[in-house]
Amino acid sequence: MNASTAVQTKQQAAPLAPKPAAAVAPAPTNPVDQMQALYNSIARRAFQIFEGKGGIFGRDWDDWFQAEAEVLHPVHIDVVDAGDSIKVRAEVPGFTTQDLDVSVEAQHLTITGKRETKEEHEQKGKVVYCERCADEILRVIDLPAAVDTTKVTATLKDGVLHLEMPKAAPAKKIKVEPKAA
Repeated sequence: MNASTAVQTKQQAAPLAPKPAAAVAPAPTNPVDQMQALYNSIARRAFQIFEGKGGIFGRDWDDWFQAEAEVLHPVHIDVVDAGDSIKVRAEVPGFTTQDLDVSVEAQHLTITGKRETKEEHEQKGKVVYCERCADEILRVIDLPAAVDTTKVTATLKDGVLHLEMPKAAPAKKIKVEPKAA
């Protein structure tokens, strides 16, 4: 089979039937389900990149890493142990308070966010380079000390999320006394 025959065969093939609209599933609340959903979105984007390049094999890792960079924007974080509290500063540009979900456990902090963006712009000429910020973020960090989750405060200003988490009272050791008979 020569190249022109392969091209003709592909052109003569019946067009694919339109895909049915995907049902909107509720957002997972379980961390394992969140990670699986995140993996699936990266895999979908990597496959889109693969198809966009003509389905050429051998660039799997490049496609995957490009998809990760597009789907997951790294959240830059500063964690400071301020003595009686843990202070966290996280850069989340373009996200609003409605887009972010912050979960604090005794020694873990999870910041997730998803935003909907639509860009429409007209341009003349050939696009040489184009860069976008991610629409989804996920960052999980271990805190250096246990915190009191009932007293955590969070504020968002100018694309920077500030968290102040008072440390939990240290475990109290008690001495066991023998019972008098």
